[in-house]
Amino acid sequence: MSKESVITEHIEITPGVLGGKPRIAGHRIAVAHIAEMYLRMGISIEEIAGKYDLPLASVHAAMTYYYDRREEIDRRTAESRAIVEELKRNSSPSPLQEKLRAIRGE
Repeated sequence: MSKESVITEHIEITPGVLGGKPRIAGHRIAVAHIAEMYLRMGISIEEIAGKYDLPLASVHAAMTYYYDRREEIDRRTAESRAIVEELKRNSSPSPLQEKLRAIRGE
């Protein structure tokens, strides 16, 4: 079995699900999320699999997929974060945020 067939067994891309981002097959957990937990948060592959009740092979496949397409996935993640930040800057505070500010005396 080739590496590509193993990965496609564990990773899927479906238009309309997670914005078409690659994800663990049968789950709504993005490859980028797995990579962030492992690389940036220091959570082990085994812990990630256990936390989300995923097959260990699926988490390894997600990391393989990420490493094969790292530049593209990192670019899309940065673009998504930039959009969120822009929306935060241009939106009015929620009623809860306003109440918290009033309590703090801001």
